[in-house]
Amino acid sequence: MNGIFSGITTVLKEDNIRAMKTPCYVIDEEKLIRNAEILSSVISRTGCRVLLAQKAFSNYDFYPLLAGYISGTEASGLYEARLGKEEMPEGEVHVFCAAYRDDEFDELLNYADHIVFNSINQLKKFGAAAKQHGKSVGIRINPECSTQEGHEIYDPCAKGSRLGVTRSVWDKEMTPEALALLDGIHFHTLCEQDSDALETTLIAVEEKFGDILPSMKWLNMGGGHHITKAGYDIGRLEKCITYAMDKWGVEVYLEPGEAVALNAGYLFTTVLDIVENSDIKIAVLDSSAACHMPDVIEMPYTPPLYNAESGSAKQFKYRLAGPTCLSGDVIGDYSFDEELKTGDLLIFGDMAIYTTCKNNTFNGMPLPDIYRLKQDGSIGKLTDFGYGDFKIRLGKT
Repeated sequence: MNGIFSGITTVLKEDNIRAMKTPCYVIDEEKLIRNAEILSSVISRTGCRVLLAQKAFSNYDFYPLLAGYISGTEASGLYEARLGKEEMPEGEVHVFCAAYRDDEFDELLNYADHIVFNSINQLKKFGAAAKQHGKSVGIRINPECSTQEGHEIYDPCAKGSRLGVTRSVWDKEMTPEALALLDGIHFHTLCEQDSDALETTLIAVEEKFGDILPSMKWLNMGGGHHITKAGYDIGRLEKCITYAMDKWGVEVYLEPGEAVALNAGYLFTTVLDIVENSDIKIAVLDSSAACHMPDVIEMPYTPPLYNAESGSAKQFKYRLAGPTCLSGDVIGDYSFDEELKTGDLLIFGDMAIYTTCKNNTFNGMPLPDIYRLKQDGSIGKLTDFGYGDFKIRLGKT
């Protein structure tokens, strides 16, 4: 817990707090650099390439800072590909999408260096055009190897998954002409996991597609690698990377998002009211799980909270919840050393990933402002939001 909030005392200076309106995000430069240094060390020791998966962290003001450490960006579609090209132009731009649109593909070719297809149908439809424009072409495989428990929504290998080509489909649909278009194989099966899960997956990949890989130029091992989390087995990760390189003669890519910005952000929020129901005290905040930290509901998980414990270890217990009309807009149950009061400031940790890029204005909730905690300890506002940002998404009149 201490590591998560190690930069918070600087933010809590009186002048900073006075200047910030809650709810707001604060992104910590020093922690981004610390994460980037770890990723860069993996690159140096193995020769792999690491991409920022923008679906997890797309605050492009920090791309110039990250560009000196990593190899480029990964996109999930046209807009992210364009963002990566514009804001980290010196890096590679890779894109994977479950299905590409006819009316967007030509523009996508302006931005992407690598284009990964989700199906053999899409490879046959768009692959030749990508090759003609000098793009490196790949296809996503499904090794049918689930290593997750309890998070089927994030399991690309769940039964009936639409993501990736299984070997049985490959054998049925792949043609010599389509195979000739391919430069690489992509798999993405993990979600915030250690390298033992990658090792298990790589064994399955070899069993299912080991005969294909020697003819490929690269292997993309996707994201979900919790590389910058304390205790992560980096040595095992590096063994997996070098094994693939030596076994198949491929260049290896990783595309983590959470590892780049893990624990590098905070969400500041204020207690608006305290109500009680069935002997449970409930603090209603000006931030919302549904709007400002949707993974709390989707995963689900309970985010870390400064000077508090998840559960009931401390004396005073509260359920923290958002102000929207959604009954399930609940962040979690926490305990504190002192009683909460209306107006108290609370600070959630690990709020850089899957927050600013996923938040929404349900119920007309304002989007939180975003601040930057610089390496010199100063705070700067990156952007703010108001009524116009809510309204423009719904119409133009």
